[in-house]
Amino acid sequence: MLTSENYDVVVIGSGPGGYIAAIRCAKLGKSVAIIERDRLGGVCLNMGCIPSKSLIRQASLFLTRAALESLGVSVDSSRFDYARVFAASRRAADTLSRGVAYLMKKNGIAVISGVGALGSDRIVVVDGSREIHAANIIIATGSRPRELPGFTFDEARVLSSEGALMLEKLPKKIIILGGGAIGAEMSFIMNAFGVEVYLVEMMRRILPQEDAEVSETVLRSFIKRGIAVYPSTRAVALQKDTDGVSIILENAENGQTSLGADCVLVSVGRSPNTENIGLDRVGIVPEKGFIPVGDYGETSCSGVYAIGDVVATPLLAHVASKEGEIAAGHIAGSPGAVRRIDTLEVPSAVYCEPEVASFGLTREQAEARGIACKTSTFPFRASGKAIAAGETEGFVKLVHDPAGTALLGAHIVGAHATEIIHELLLAKTQKLPLSAIAEMIHAHPTMGEGVMEAARMGMGEEIQI
Repeated sequence: MLTSENYDVVVIGSGPGGYIAAIRCAKLGKSVAIIERDRLGGVCLNMGCIPSKSLIRQASLFLTRAALESLGVSVDSSRFDYARVFAASRRAADTLSRGVAYLMKKNGIAVISGVGALGSDRIVVVDGSREIHAANIIIATGSRPRELPGFTFDEARVLSSEGALMLEKLPKKIIILGGGAIGAEMSFIMNAFGVEVYLVEMMRRILPQEDAEVSETVLRSFIKRGIAVYPSTRAVALQKDTDGVSIILENAENGQTSLGADCVLVSVGRSPNTENIGLDRVGIVPEKGFIPVGDYGETSCSGVYAIGDVVATPLLAHVASKEGEIAAGHIAGSPGAVRRIDTLEVPSAVYCEPEVASFGLTREQAEARGIACKTSTFPFRASGKAIAAGETEGFVKLVHDPAGTALLGAHIVGAHATEIIHELLLAKTQKLPLSAIAEMIHAHPTMGEGVMEAARMGMGEEIQI
């Protein structure tokens, strides 16, 4: 027997898109319910962004042993226990999940545990037995790690990114398939803690979505750290046994080779969770698994919105959050100026060492679009702060029009790149010329001075190089 409830807005999924949308709707005066099948916060808080950054931080601390020893400090790492590293990552995730629960209560949002699916127009059914009526519905069901054919996840020998984050004991040797952001971050973590890492990337270079010089810088750093990198290489077969896995790799130049390890991590992207959520009942037809949307994230079914990883925009937590805000504003009748995400103004962040951050166009992309451009690059080896801190790896690269009046993109590789990218993004979104960055006083010494110096170079007024 169905029980029935009524709300102004029902949100399916409580990840960084769903819970932000719910809070925004509530603050705009709407009655809101949010449906979550697992833990509040979704993949990002529980099995992705947050625990992985905890592991990265602890990996960085572990690597400081060499610096301490150079000062005459004796470091005994024989009692190192990775289980404690894992426990710290879970505490971080648990803290933030409880924080989301607090925010739901604070904003008067009803939290419904279960699996939600569209029943019909303006109805969501939870676990087949609870009927929720809503004037508006926001689909925020997120995504899951994508499997490769023949590499089915068992989370023992064949790991997803989520399975890798839940390891309480490290393998001695691991093969990582996919050199994108997740693959690069997990390579750094594993290598830092002494795991023998083999990173396999099908494209010509790791971090293939980033600027080519940025990718090359990370590659050199990885090789120096002892990570074996296999570019332009495909994994074509897997064999599991009691001792581990054996992978057949294929490269156009070298043919097929076999590589063995304790386990393999498959990090080749994510798949949207759009199956079995009742899209067919309201006439929504996915395109390549993603839900088509118009302005404000509204689907072809009026009053039904889709945000985050189920939409064909960058699969990033901050994109989901912004899309949630946009949809909420439209539902509440107070839409902002932004109708949809401008993907050229979305920052990308990779938290390995060296860090990578970027937005907008690379020079190659600009030229392919017929846009006249120049690049201005300031290396951190010329930065006072970088030299003092021993963090000279990397650079700031700006892509701009020849006159320096418009910033087309920015690409940073090096220490704190993910923090200092935002000054440049603000300049891009506010259509500021390079002179606005170059003439602004920057504290000395800081890594952020590299941004100022790159802007000066774009104006032909460089000082520090």
